[in-house]
Amino acid sequence: MSLFFKILFGVVVYIIFMIAYVPANWLVSIAPLPNNVLISGAEGTLWQGKAALVSVDKRQVEHVAWQLSPWGLFMGQANIDFSIGNRATPVSGKGNVTWSPAGVSGKNIRLDVPDSFLLAGAKLPFKTQINGDVSLMVEVLEQGKPWCEQLKGKLFLNSTDVKNQFGIYPLGNIALGLSCIDGQLQLSTDETLNALGLTGTAILGEGNLVKVSAKIKPTDAQPQDLRKSLQFLGRQDSQGYYPINYQGVVPGL
Repeated sequence: MSLFFKILFGVVVYIIFMIAYVPANWLVSIAPLPNNVLISGAEGTLWQGKAALVSVDKRQVEHVAWQLSPWGLFMGQANIDFSIGNRATPVSGKGNVTWSPAGVSGKNIRLDVPDSFLLAGAKLPFKTQINGDVSLMVEVLEQGKPWCEQLKGKLFLNSTDVKNQFGIYPLGNIALGLSCIDGQLQLSTDETLNALGLTGTAILGEGNLVKVSAKIKPTDAQPQDLRKSLQFLGRQDSQGYYPINYQGVVPGL
């Protein structure tokens, strides 16, 4: 390596470290954040810091902390360990996320959020109201086309209650497996993962196209309004299942 490149490398390393040790609150004050994003109570540095509150539109998360690996920057990627909230806050989580020219990847991610946080006051069809909370656990995630290259995880819908103009549906707890099939995001469940007699998959593909292929049969654990509605799905098969099939774009997705 020539003397010129040695000096250049040293200058680049020096600049990176100078920027990294600038106070986080000053970096936030000069950052070109979108108008709908607000960060308050920032402390620490770029390498290791925290923020008391982060708001995006109507969604807020408290006690956000991060730790950035300096060595990852030399390989052209940002490797971040993060944590959000605690047991006393509505939203909590932790994990590891990496940004690189190849895309986003993550591992050992867990997020717990209430349905109200996800919906953020959105008006749902048929005057639908949803209460409960969601737990997301991702062992490994790698971005790909159209959505993923690799994904392994679980999604839990906890104490879910749905109410609309057709009835009241206390759906309880539903567990869904997360996987990646030919770049598409797949959610799957079966009767061992819910008390609704529901088995099947939902696949999110290119252009936000959703394909649902599932079936459901009456069970004693189902809400009364749900059992009454099953007949509108079509004919039962020889095993007592009603078909649930859909293909289209989910509004607002």
